[in-house]
Amino acid sequence: MARPVFPFAAIVGQEDMKLAILVAAVDRGIGGVLVFGDRGTGKSTTVRALAALLPPMKVIEGCRYRCDPAARDTWCSDCSAATSKKKSVTAPVPVVDLPLGATEDRVVGALDLERALTGAKVFEPGLLARANRGFLYIDEVNLLEDHLVDLLLDVAASGENVVEREGLSVRHPARFVLIGSGNPEEGELRPQLLDRFGLSVEVRTPTDLPTRIDVIRRRDTFERDPVAFADTWKKPQDKVRRRIVEARANLPSVAVADAALERAARLCMALGTDGLRGELTLIRAARAVASLDGDTEVTDTHLRRVAPMVLGHRLRRNPLDEAVASTRVARAVEELFGA
Repeated sequence: MARPVFPFAAIVGQEDMKLAILVAAVDRGIGGVLVFGDRGTGKSTTVRALAALLPPMKVIEGCRYRCDPAARDTWCSDCSAATSKKKSVTAPVPVVDLPLGATEDRVVGALDLERALTGAKVFEPGLLARANRGFLYIDEVNLLEDHLVDLLLDVAASGENVVEREGLSVRHPARFVLIGSGNPEEGELRPQLLDRFGLSVEVRTPTDLPTRIDVIRRRDTFERDPVAFADTWKKPQDKVRRRIVEARANLPSVAVADAALERAARLCMALGTDGLRGELTLIRAARAVASLDGDTEVTDTHLRRVAPMVLGHRLRRNPLDEAVASTRVARAVEELFGA
């Protein structure tokens, strides 16, 4: 029996980080989550807890890329070329780690060397294939090598991984939610990759004594008996899982009035964000939060909750305003929405 991971529902505090990850789980098109902050604040624990939390998905049996039986236009070439009817089975949603030291072949896939010795040219899928329809997690994402950053940008934009080398020519779907974490003191993220993240949150070490004690107590209890601890948190876990499932189902019916669109546009104009990606992501994230809350329409409350995580990393540096991004967003939100 595999060792349980620390339950998502048992994570103490870090509400912004947990909300951002839930939003990305409800609406995969938001563009992923970037989590920056102090070491030892639960960044990796929260991401890995996501894998155990997500409900299973339907996949085509035997497909190396876990193609969606209901989305024929996204099938890989093997599934599209099959003449018999494809059988669907359930499988866990993948959460795949991309190590900093990973080679390009390991990330994109390469020729299967063992079978190549027999004269067969067979593609061995890489991490991008494993992450299809799931989550790709990069710890210390700000230290990722430039050539891998370029590769991820290409795949994130197209939703497809293309490998052409050693006589191979392979295309396969690679649609995943990118989750990155890191410490900003160790280096900045390239602007092109930063812009690809739909949401960005900052996490800090708790400063109040009761919270710190609660974190220590739960972690210590988990380490001593992970199975018993996971059983204790089964009902809260199931509740969060049902919340995600219901939010996904209700998401298309959540209304966005013109007033909410105007609020989003005015906020982005006040902050001077480039392009329209800020408004689009702000509306999508607010709709996902509304769906998680069981609401049928996006309101100012939803926009206020997601504005810092949507817009904070999209601000240009202002030499006349030395305030940090989160402060500038909070100030603009207060001016537009009121205290």
